[in-house]
Formats: sequence, structure tokens, C-alpha cells
Amino acid sequence: MILAINTVIELEKSINAALRGNKQKAKASFDNLSSIEHEIDELRRLVFEELTRGSLESKDREDIMHLVKRLDQMADHVKDASRAVILLLEAQVPKDMWKQFAETAKELVDCATTLRKSIEQLGTDPAKAMELAKQIDVIEGKVDKKYLKSKAMLLEYSKETDAATILLLKDLIEEMEHVADACDDTADYVRILTVSRDAP
Repeated sequence: MILAINTVIELEKSINAALRGNKQKAKASFDNLSSIEHEIDELRRLVFEELTRGSLESKDREDIMHLVKRLDQMADHVKDASRAVILLLEAQVPKDMWKQFAETAKELVDCATTLRKSIEQLGTDPAKAMELAKQIDVIEGKVDKKYLKSKAMLLEYSKETDAATILLLKDLIEEMEHVADACDDTADYVRILTVSRDAP
């Protein structure tokens, strides 16, 4: 979970660097993100191997696998968003759009951080885990609003931006939305786990 959050933090750093016109720092964040994402892939394989040979009950094993898969999917979307950022460094992107992406990235970090706290509470305080999982719905709603605003800005700037840049901007907007969706999907599963753990 910490690694998954770190990918989101690196995405935010990359976008903020792009906003300031610091291409080198944006690329450095992308390199860090790629390294973390590779580490997540390795850890996922190790976790699955341990679960296969472990002594956990099948239900617990399945629950952990679902959580790990969802976190891995979130990191994949973060990397895809970051790839779009790197390609857009060489394009003429309106500064207002970079500002919009920076605001969205900040919400994504908040979403991922809240998710981590929720998962941490699963084994000790299910009620708190549920409360935090519900907060993620609220944050995801904010990201949805920014997604619509970003799409509107895409239309607004379409006449002064070339088609290739528009396509890359669209990719970035949608991948950031997918990150929020993956975070919310994982929170839904946390709620399911909370209910199942509380069941008699």
C-alpha cells in the first residue's frame, strides 16, 4: 500500500514539475515511479506465492489477493498517466490545464492516503476502516468534478492545440480518473471485508 501511494505522490510531483516547466524534475519523478511500479509487480508475485503455500483459510487468502490486485491496478493507471505527462512535456499545453491536473493529482494523493489508513484499520478497528472507506467516496466525487472540468477545458483549448496533443491530454485526464476509480473500487472491497469480519 505504501508503494502504491508513492506512485501517486510521484505522479503529483511530475505534474507540478511540468507546471513549473521543469522537464528534468518531471522525468526524474517518472523514473522513480517506474521503479516503484516494478517493485510493486515483484511484491505482488511474492505475496501470491506466499498465499499459495501459506496456511490461511481460503476466504482470507482470496480477500488479500483481491486487495493486492486492486492496488496493482491503481499503480498501473498511475504509470499510464505519468507516461502521458512525459510525452506532453514536449507539447504546447496551456498552463491552466497543468494547474487543473496538479489540483486533481493532489486529490488523488488524498484518496490514496485515506485508502492506506482504511486498510491499516481493517484488523484493529473495522468501524474506523469503514468510516475512512466512506471518505474515499467523497474524495472520488471531487475528482469526478475535476474530470468534467478538465474535459470542458479540453474543448475550450481545442482550437489552439494540435490533435496529437489533444489526444494525449485526453489520455492523461482519463487515466487520472481511472486512478480515482481504482482507489474507490479498493475502498468498496474494504467495506465488504469490514462487514464480513463483523458478521457472526
